[in-house]
Amino acid sequence: MTEQYQETLLLVDDNPNNLQVLYQTLEGKGYKLLIAKNGTDALNIIEKVHPSLILLDIMMPGMDGYEVCKNIKSQSNLSDISIIFLSALDDVKDKVKGFSVGAVDYISKPFQADEVIARVETHIRIRQLEHSLEKKNKQLEEDNALILDSMGEGLLGIDKQGLITFINTAGTKITGWQESELSGKDFHNILMHSNAQGQRNPLEQNKVYHSLQDQLERHTDEDIFWKKTGESFPVEYTVSAIEGEIDRSSVCVVFKNIAQRKEQEQALNHALETVEQLKEKLQQENTLLIAESSYLQSEIRSEQNFGDIIGESTALKKVLDEVMQVAPTDTTVLINGESGTGKESMARAVHQFSQRKDRPLIKVNCAAIPESLVESELFGHVKGAFTSAISDRTGHFELADKGTIFLDEIAELSMEVQVKLLRVLQEQEIQRVGSGELIKVDVRIIAATNQSLQEMVEKGLFRMDLYYRLNVFPVIMPALRDRKSDIPLLLAKFIANFSNKLNKTLIGVSDESMALLMDYNWPGNIRELQNVIERSAILSRSEIIEVDDALIPINIDKEKKLSESASAKTSEQYKTLAENEKQYIIKILEDFNWQVGGRKGVAEILDIPSSTLRSRMKKLGIARPE
Repeated sequence: MTEQYQETLLLVDDNPNNLQVLYQTLEGKGYKLLIAKNGTDALNIIEKVHPSLILLDIMMPGMDGYEVCKNIKSQSNLSDISIIFLSALDDVKDKVKGFSVGAVDYISKPFQADEVIARVETHIRIRQLEHSLEKKNKQLEEDNALILDSMGEGLLGIDKQGLITFINTAGTKITGWQESELSGKDFHNILMHSNAQGQRNPLEQNKVYHSLQDQLERHTDEDIFWKKTGESFPVEYTVSAIEGEIDRSSVCVVFKNIAQRKEQEQALNHALETVEQLKEKLQQENTLLIAESSYLQSEIRSEQNFGDIIGESTALKKVLDEVMQVAPTDTTVLINGESGTGKESMARAVHQFSQRKDRPLIKVNCAAIPESLVESELFGHVKGAFTSAISDRTGHFELADKGTIFLDEIAELSMEVQVKLLRVLQEQEIQRVGSGELIKVDVRIIAATNQSLQEMVEKGLFRMDLYYRLNVFPVIMPALRDRKSDIPLLLAKFIANFSNKLNKTLIGVSDESMALLMDYNWPGNIRELQNVIERSAILSRSEIIEVDDALIPINIDKEKKLSESASAKTSEQYKTLAENEKQYIIKILEDFNWQVGGRKGVAEILDIPSSTLRSRMKKLGIARPE
């Protein structure tokens, strides 16, 4: 943390596991962490401690998160606390309700560490900047008050004989004379006895004297007065008759120390410039907040130099070798593989060995975001963009600026969002929902899917141009059935983790269990293996784990047959990429009556120039039927 003081965070959730995950995620980030298991406990803590930010679960027994938030925001001394809702609810109405009661943001469950850290750091930093500006403004107001006091004009009353009748406080400060010392004294002799060269000032040249004679107002910017100390100072003064007096020969002299005034004006201008600079800095820091915050990066802890990627099999080594080659570049990577093969871990490895390793790695699960919120989540929105947009929201791409964004389950994006994602890849700029401003971002993209994007392109479910943009460097994750030699290494890792987590002494699996695990084809891959070992570890009554074959849901012989059947397929069953592209283009041309160019033509739909489409048609041998 860059601040001198420690921010306090309150974590509120009725689920102990959720609290543990949040605590471990934020531990060591420089915060003071407090926890509460329900809304009542949270309010009791807030009465004693004023937290900077609250991570607040919505669905809790008794008092839910909405009620807690309303209670806090209704109290003026607590209204500055930032509240982020924790929610497993995907209904837009729930999100709208959360913002309407005063939340500044929300984090979806299950928690992603990068997301939690990024959101918390963003709102803490914004809060610190706002408080810093408030403090500066308050200091400036105090300074201005002092400046204005010191800039008060001197006032002198002079009667028809030229004797001083009164002087105000500002006048005494300027001249150094007290009123008692000046009262009844000759103005000309005590304040204007000589000129700048030390010569006697002729009375007939004194503008005050002339005003006493004819009662006309006079002004000068070039004259001098003398202080009690014997020093002269340049003055600007105006002399005029005192209104309402019976004896109109009396005058009032309003004077200023020119040199002091200029210094004070310069100080005031400098202070105002400082405020403007602070405001501009706040705006810039809010916009580039995450790009400047390297501590938002979630470090990958090294084990065999690839974090939680475990294995020595040929299939895995081949993929890791490819990753080591592409990681140092900024090339877009598309990771394809079955569910549970470790696509996210591979994405982390790409980031870890890239030039961006000290910047954020932001994960986005495209399948977990409601359709209506996808654009807002990815690109952000501005206040008022839609009903529930009561404040600006930073999107995932801005959070990942200068770093990496991992788009998991990218096949789940709608065609509309695909178009906007394509623009980001092409132009490296985003546009928040509801804003016309284009924001430049520098983001390396890693995408992952367990589906065949090529088949989705053929079916018209995924844009061909986006597919080509993403598939620059494809990485195919091997299934666990193709790297069974890694199972013993994976088991050792899982057993060590569960031994610590469950506080049990576990050293391995029995020979019979190992044989069972090696024979199974693991359709759920590494995730399924981990789940089986966790259940077995919980049930184990000894140091050696016995895996019950009932925990493996599919018959091994059936799995072997399925595997053999899959491996029996040949390349003859598949079309070439060019054949697929030709078929796709012909289908769209037929659907749009072979209109190549123009508005709503096929070239516009494919988001390519019509000349490029015609050239491609010629190369692929596509011609309109007679």
